[in-house]
Amino acid sequence: MEHQAFVIALVGILGIGAQWIAWRTGWPAIVLMLAAGFIAGPVLGVLDPEAAFGDMLVPMISIGVALILFEGGLSLDFRELRKFGGGVWRLVFLGVPLGWLFGSLAGYHIAGLVWPVAILFAGILVVTGPTVVMPLLRQSTVQQRPAALLKWEAIVNDPLGALCAVIAYEYFRYAGEGGTMVEVVPPLIIAAVVSGVIGYAAAKLVAWSFPRGFVPEYLKVPVLLVLVVGTFVLCNSIEHEAGLIAVTVMGIALANMDVASMRSIHPFKQNIAVLLVSGIFILLSASLDFAELRQFEWRLGLFLLALLFVVRPATVLISLLFSSVPWNERLFLAWIAPRGIVLVAISGLFALRMSDLGYADGSILIGLSFGVVVATIVAHGFTINIVAKWLKVKGASRPGLIIAGATPWTIALAKQMHELQTPVMIVDANWQRLKPARAAGIPTYHGEILHEATEHNLDLAPYQALIAATDNEAYNTLVCSEFAPEIGTDMVYQLGNGPNEGGEDHRRLPPSLQGRALFKSGFNIADVQERLEAGWVFRKTKLSDQFDIEDAREVLPEAANMLLLLRPDGKMRFFTHASAPEPQAGDTIISYSPPGRKSREGKPEKGEAAAGKPKPKPA
Repeated sequence: MEHQAFVIALVGILGIGAQWIAWRTGWPAIVLMLAAGFIAGPVLGVLDPEAAFGDMLVPMISIGVALILFEGGLSLDFRELRKFGGGVWRLVFLGVPLGWLFGSLAGYHIAGLVWPVAILFAGILVVTGPTVVMPLLRQSTVQQRPAALLKWEAIVNDPLGALCAVIAYEYFRYAGEGGTMVEVVPPLIIAAVVSGVIGYAAAKLVAWSFPRGFVPEYLKVPVLLVLVVGTFVLCNSIEHEAGLIAVTVMGIALANMDVASMRSIHPFKQNIAVLLVSGIFILLSASLDFAELRQFEWRLGLFLLALLFVVRPATVLISLLFSSVPWNERLFLAWIAPRGIVLVAISGLFALRMSDLGYADGSILIGLSFGVVVATIVAHGFTINIVAKWLKVKGASRPGLIIAGATPWTIALAKQMHELQTPVMIVDANWQRLKPARAAGIPTYHGEILHEATEHNLDLAPYQALIAATDNEAYNTLVCSEFAPEIGTDMVYQLGNGPNEGGEDHRRLPPSLQGRALFKSGFNIADVQERLEAGWVFRKTKLSDQFDIEDAREVLPEAANMLLLLRPDGKMRFFTHASAPEPQAGDTIISYSPPGRKSREGKPEKGEAAAGKPKPKPA
């Protein structure tokens, strides 16, 4: 018992630790997780999942994969499919059979597998899997369309790959008893359809019961998780791996049923997905056995090269032939196809079954699947940003700023950031308020930033920070609390929530709901607008080894307020009433100050006194 608790704790520490290092360094998280498990397992021998969990290991991983697929399905909105559906359907309906065919040929002619084992393994190889694709997309800045195509392909093809393996296995099992394809395939298709219907029915049950109060708020997440696991197990009892289809359908259906309760569940299910992906990858790499890989010698290397440079490119390029997807995006999709835990889990399941049917190569599938996982994760994890940049499908390379509310002050700020090559976007529901921004060449989005459609119509991936600066403090707080889980609580800011020096005020919004206050003084929208009318402007001041922050303060007017500093790599750090970043040489300070500068004697230049701090309003 104590040993199992130690293993669980170690898996958590390694998985989350690897993700944290990836966040700090920018290295691929999946590569670090794979390396962490490998070092703890085969190298040091402190982590042996099979010895710790025994027969429970496979069911644990299966349920984890099911929850990951369900969580991935919740991110698939049909509005996104309407934009990129042509490519998605081609990758599913053409890509799966083509990948199955090309993989079978490579397995037989290059890896030297017998035909039944080669065909079964090729069916599993059509999966890419959200456990590896989602962490890659989270860390890389790929444009919206190729990222969406990779995401949809990974989530939809995962259960289809399992179904292909089941079809192949059942056919070879019944073929040994004189069965035909007609006798084998239709029942499997029917089982898959029935599982999909059960998954959809489970989603309808949630969509009907949650809004009507049949489940209290504190039980919604537990009920949902139990329902997902129950649906998965029920459908698996109908047919092997059919549960993967059921939970995927359930997630996609729920995502498109407009259930208001699901928005409050999103942060929790994202946390669950991160924990499961981390844990599964550590268990996966800790279970590596190089003795199995040595059986292939040079054939393994050739097979992996064929998989990377022939099978995947041919599958994607033929599937997307004559489509509207540009060639640079097709080439990018043809390269990126990492495999993960689903491949290993399903291969391990069918390896034993194929051996029982008398196919000697069946036992080799586990080692071969590990080789594929390691090769694709390392190859694609380290090259995705390089290839995306080379093929010009990389999104904004510098972190961007999104501003909620089009006012003269926010437009002036956006102009300054635009001049500094920082991606900036102003969002407002009023078309007229956006007119000055459009005239100034500032990117704008006309719509309600809190509307669910905005999440799909506006790609938020390039934006590192958010400023809510409308003329409504409560609305600014609502925007910050909505986007804090996605962007980060330390990167959402608003006007109008400075320190309450007068003591506790029950009329004020609680700080726990608000974004961080812009400016050390905590200016509200009226303060900044009044100063703007008095002639205040945004200034940029470049720091160097010879001109530091103290020199900048000497030059700027005394009334100037520093807003943010811009690192050479484009990262933004804001000055707030609670904290201030540490300026360094090479940083650019953005300040909001009266016109004019101090003279060498430290006196204000002409025009500064007239545009000084406005008189305070009477209480």
